[in-house]
Amino acid sequence: MTAQEIASALKMELHRIAPDIDADAIDPDALLREEYDIDSMDFLNLVAALGKRFGLPMPEEDYPRLSTFSGIVTYLCDKTGTPD
Repeated sequence: MTAQEIASALKMELHRIAPDIDADAIDPDALLREEYDIDSMDFLNLVAALGKRFGLPMPEEDYPRLSTFSGIVTYLCDKTGTPD
């Protein structure tokens, strides 16, 4: 798996959670919850979907690392051993 594949999977999950997000216009460093109006339930659904997709536990203490698109990609690369 590559970082690009992880980013593509994240875009698909974000689109599923919030279909109005233009995946090609995502600012990788913007706070997802503020920039795209993702509420706490949507965020939890996103985390759960990513955990399931990648077969990873995603504990609550890691949530601060998941605040931006690039942060999520880096986190998933770290957890899966993928170079980013």
